[in-house]
Amino acid sequence: MGQAIGDALAQFVEHAQGLYDTFLSATVFSIGSWNVSQYTIWMFIGLALVLLLILGVSRNLQLVPKNKFYNTVEFGYTFVKHSIGEDVIGAGFQKHIPFLATLFFFIVCCNILGLIPGFKTATGTISVTWALSLVSFVYFNYWGLKTLGLGGYIKSLVPSGVPGPMIPIVWFLEFLSMVIRLLTLAVRLYGNMLSGHMILAVFSLATTVFFQYAFFQMDFVTGAVGILWFVLLIAMYALETLVAFLQAYVFTILSSSYIGLAIHPH
Repeated sequence: MGQAIGDALAQFVEHAQGLYDTFLSATVFSIGSWNVSQYTIWMFIGLALVLLLILGVSRNLQLVPKNKFYNTVEFGYTFVKHSIGEDVIGAGFQKHIPFLATLFFFIVCCNILGLIPGFKTATGTISVTWALSLVSFVYFNYWGLKTLGLGGYIKSLVPSGVPGPMIPIVWFLEFLSMVIRLLTLAVRLYGNMLSGHMILAVFSLATTVFFQYAFFQMDFVTGAVGILWFVLLIAMYALETLVAFLQAYVFTILSSSYIGLAIHPH
């Protein structure tokens, strides 16, 4: 009994050795000097889904939506508008809702795509999350400069009431903190999505190996362990579904917070 489980576990460990390599970016095809990876393809697929989603909903606008799917999308937009935009940015939030809603729905689409077996999540590679982070970074700095002007924006990095001798030190620390946002936004989303999908892959591989071993060896105890792995896989899958929405929310609300800090001096 113990030997059978040990053998199945040994097979699992052997197959798991190359599991990380399946998450590495690989060139699918090249256009001139541009190497297109599988994550780039899934990024464009996610973009296409968002466009189809928005165009489909906008062409079927109703005062009282009867379609549950359209109703869900409208609820998501309303959530972004009020809970992420209005509550966080405050005055002048309306002009930033299209940007925030685009961020939210794009990240959600990419995250959900990665939960479908055989698909990839574009946000599971650092290059895509870097691009998203850079877009957010440029956006909130642009609006800070546009709203306050160059001099006003530079001064706004230092909170009011700071003693004169401390202003250069506080300004440098605040500037450094602003620049680091570019890194934290990218790494937070990438790390959460990659780690979650790797755990799903591990549980899925363990389930497959134990079930195969139990079937070919006619070992019911190993099959019972396989069922346990399957239960853990389902539980983790449910958790990752929640994380897919949660990470989109975190990225969007942080971007909203940075916009608010940029356009409203503190």
